[in-house]
Amino acid sequence: MKKAFILLIGCLLITTCGQKTEKKTIEESEPGPKQWLTFNSGNAEAKHVVLISGDEEYRSEEALPQLAKILRGRHGFNCTVLFAQDPSNPGIINANYVENIPGLNILNSADLMIIFTRFRALPDEQMEIIDNYLKSGKPVIGIRTATHAFNFNVDSNSSYKHYSNGYEGDKKEWVDGFGRLVLGEKWISHHGHHKHQSTRGIIAETGKTHPLTNGIEDGDIWGPTDVYGVRLPLPGDSQPIILGEVTERKGAFDEEDLFYGMRPTDTIPATKNDKGVLLNDAMMPIAWTKTYQIPGGIEGRAFTTTIGAASDMMNESTRRLLVNSVFWSLDLKVPAKADVTIIGDFKPTAYEFRDDEYWLKKQLKVEGFN
Repeated sequence: MKKAFILLIGCLLITTCGQKTEKKTIEESEPGPKQWLTFNSGNAEAKHVVLISGDEEYRSEEALPQLAKILRGRHGFNCTVLFAQDPSNPGIINANYVENIPGLNILNSADLMIIFTRFRALPDEQMEIIDNYLKSGKPVIGIRTATHAFNFNVDSNSSYKHYSNGYEGDKKEWVDGFGRLVLGEKWISHHGHHKHQSTRGIIAETGKTHPLTNGIEDGDIWGPTDVYGVRLPLPGDSQPIILGEVTERKGAFDEEDLFYGMRPTDTIPATKNDKGVLLNDAMMPIAWTKTYQIPGGIEGRAFTTTIGAASDMMNESTRRLLVNSVFWSLDLKVPAKADVTIIGDFKPTAYEFRDDEYWLKKQLKVEGFN
């Protein structure tokens, strides 16, 4: 099978008028289905952000192309978006296929990795690229299920089993896997009642003067995805930026609704979840910073947020938090109030699991998100 690829070449065009030099970006591609998306700003010197989708539930395949469009169209970044695909059906997104994300080699030229995957078991040649990126100490942004981005079976012969969520093997530095070591936490629990209690963002004390909260006020961030549980305090030098207030729904549950009947006007704090766990006495962080360093690697910075599903991105301040995190991660000045206006036709679908038959019938093309 001939794999499609895209080669970005920065070339110089010299104009005779006034001896002006202009940089342009040329995109060349082999024939075949498009397996990843490239969003070029036209500035070959712009920072390159690689956004990796691949989760079965929260529609990262819908969220990340829109985020890339905003980063390119509103802020001049160059972006590449990658997707989970069955190698026997290239160019067709299959979120349930956990063993292949083509184009990961593009990370070799990335300035920033944004990862939004869930329980992936990628082949060694793909995991090696991610491992090398992390060893370089370049910045990482993890969204929602990235806390449990990878998971290998106990009998797997992968050389990267230590990336698994909840890892308990011989590599003691990697206890609890990629999520804990790099981002600050692995999968713990649904703290709020899934599909019934939403998330309202409250700025933490350590976030009130932090550039990550530029243009964001208490209560601005809202999402229909529930707050994730984390272990407090978070490890190392982790600094909470946004806390997640669990809020009760006012309206009735609606399975056909994008927000399952929840709304941003649901502002009554919840007292218990469906399991009887007390809520909001100590609010869980839903966004935090952390320094990471994997064994054999250089120290780098990470930003993690457990809000960010495609439906969460209908909220302006959720989008602003993500855009702010890109500037902060790259050590660039964060705008006072970043323009995060949606670009194009963004109509996300509700978060949910979908069976294999759905993806076979859907035949969702990568190029459809261009």
